[in-house]
Amino acid sequence: MKKITKGQVLAWGLALVPLLLVAAAYRYLPERVPMQWDFGGEVRYEAKWHLWITAGLSLPVAVMLAVMPHLDPKKRNYDKFFGSYVGFQIMMMLFLIVMNGICVVEGLWPGTVNIAMAVTLLVSLMMVYLGNVMPKFRMNWYCGIKNPWTLSSETVWIRTHRLGGRLFFAAGMIGLLGAFVPSNAARLALLLAPLSLAALVPTVLSYLWYRKEQQG
Repeated sequence: MKKITKGQVLAWGLALVPLLLVAAAYRYLPERVPMQWDFGGEVRYEAKWHLWITAGLSLPVAVMLAVMPHLDPKKRNYDKFFGSYVGFQIMMMLFLIVMNGICVVEGLWPGTVNIAMAVTLLVSLMMVYLGNVMPKFRMNWYCGIKNPWTLSSETVWIRTHRLGGRLFFAAGMIGLLGAFVPSNAARLALLLAPLSLAALVPTVLSYLWYRKEQQG
């Protein structure tokens, strides 16, 4: 494994931002704040101290993402895509910052954020990023498309992740466009249907590629 990089330090620093955000806004928030939304527009309110729990999740997630490579039996492979893995950590921390920020903003100024659009945009952007870095992933036990066939063959792993990268990128772009559709049901469909295909197609093909490889 490589030494601690500036990117890794940035990821750890970003893990503190949700807690700092809640600390700065806490005294101004009402006793109950919006914490959960569904695509039908229903909002669930909870006691504002629950924000400390959601904001605090960033820290264990950051620790988990940093520690997992050291526990992986294939930890040496992380050196081959360490920059992309750190970038994924940063992306995750930014995602959690924005999600916590939405709760704080909606608690202070209800109705400011179009929740369905914002969540769709965030998830789609993560898919676009994942699609870009997925082809760089090398065999490991924690990130990527992991199944018995990709974990049994380096060749199948590489082919699967090259295809998966293209499909996740395309699914993310469809989700980004769908975020601007007025219907929440359409947004959800344009987000989940391409994502499901992007996960299913490489999995099925990895099985077929592995069988072909074994048959010579």
